[in-house]
Amino acid sequence: MERAAGRRSRAALGLCAAVMLLDLAVCKGFVEDLDDSFKDNRKDDIWLVDFYAPWCGHCKKLEPVWNEVGLEMKSIGSPVKVGKMDATSYSSIASEFGVRGYPTIKLLKGDLAYNYRGPRTKDDIIEFAHRVSGALIRPLPSQQMFDHVRKRHRVFFVYIGGESPLKEKYIDAASELIVYTYFFSASEDVVPEYVILKEMPAVLVFKDETYFVYDEYEDGDLSSWISRERFQNYLTMDGFLLYELGDTGKLVAIAVIDEKNTSLEHTRLKSIIQEVAKDYRDHFHRDFQFGHMDGNDYLNTLLMDELAVPTVVVLNTSNQQYFLLDRRIKEASDMVQFINSILDGTVQAQGGDSILQRLKRIIFDAKSTIVSIFKSSPLMGCFLFGLPLGVISIMCYGIYTADTDGGYIEERYEVSKSEMESQEQIEESREQESGSGGSLVPTVQEPKDVLEKKKD
Repeated sequence: MERAAGRRSRAALGLCAAVMLLDLAVCKGFVEDLDDSFKDNRKDDIWLVDFYAPWCGHCKKLEPVWNEVGLEMKSIGSPVKVGKMDATSYSSIASEFGVRGYPTIKLLKGDLAYNYRGPRTKDDIIEFAHRVSGALIRPLPSQQMFDHVRKRHRVFFVYIGGESPLKEKYIDAASELIVYTYFFSASEDVVPEYVILKEMPAVLVFKDETYFVYDEYEDGDLSSWISRERFQNYLTMDGFLLYELGDTGKLVAIAVIDEKNTSLEHTRLKSIIQEVAKDYRDHFHRDFQFGHMDGNDYLNTLLMDELAVPTVVVLNTSNQQYFLLDRRIKEASDMVQFINSILDGTVQAQGGDSILQRLKRIIFDAKSTIVSIFKSSPLMGCFLFGLPLGVISIMCYGIYTADTDGGYIEERYEVSKSEMESQEQIEESREQESGSGGSLVPTVQEPKDVLEKKKD
């Protein structure tokens, strides 16, 4: 019985492995391997391409996700074709498309190439492909369509009105920022009744269950305003999102908590930030972004300091400055007071991107890297750092011993030279004696007093 059960379990495992291999093969079948011919043949279609390097670890991690993207796009009948290209084998083509690192994901549409900079998940990549491959500005012909779009998208922009210089600016901004968000156009009667417009034409952003109207005098350049407003007011933060928020120019107020910790202090700080983001949205949405982050690992690296958890930190992601609490946050009014003190300059910023701070960051990053290597794998750390030190030590010892031998040889050479000179003098004196009398006994000069006695 046990043997039969073992055979059945092995057969089941074999069947599962075969199914997995079959699924993998099917997924790969919907991703085309691209070569030199892609450059001339691509313009008739829209392509979503992964430029990769065979040795790249991140590329290998993306590969199964990319295969799923290819399968999904094929199954829904998308006009976007999915491919991948070895950028090391076809480096000239990759350079033409501006590939600087691996993996690089681009959607190629006619003569335009759009970079994907979002999370490397199947759903996010597919959503990006649908957004960019479609119309640049999508019309909203009815209120029903408007309601459908609002339910589907958390943030989207709408131009309301006819032809105008503002619409031209809107089109230019959309061509640049379509990689991040959706752009629509509508007539005034399509917009819900609660939307109040002081003048037409207008550009609006709908998010956080409300809307904001672009004001050229207060908000400045339209593209910059769209970049600032393309995020929800409250976000769950991570390193990638903080990097993206650097383009907004906003300060980011973050509750740093441990989401696994259900104690009152952790939940209270998160709820305070959420309350301020919602209730004081009209006061702070132009200058502040709000959110929370699980854990302090990323912020420790960014701030080069150990943050206590839970806490609140305000980041200026454009220049790496930050503000730490100068008071205890008990309720929303305390957080509002802290934000106002940052805006009026009474709280001093720390960090920054000065030369001194950059040097400190290099040292900190090097130290952190070494410590992490030794913590994760002591043997690997000894090998990586011990081997170069050993080689350098051997080289230094070799150079030192080589100098010592050289000095000994030189000294020996000097001695032999002096011996040769003395030998030559002896030979010359012998030749003089043989020439004067033929005596082989060398003449010794007698003292002066002995010569005087001989004269007497």
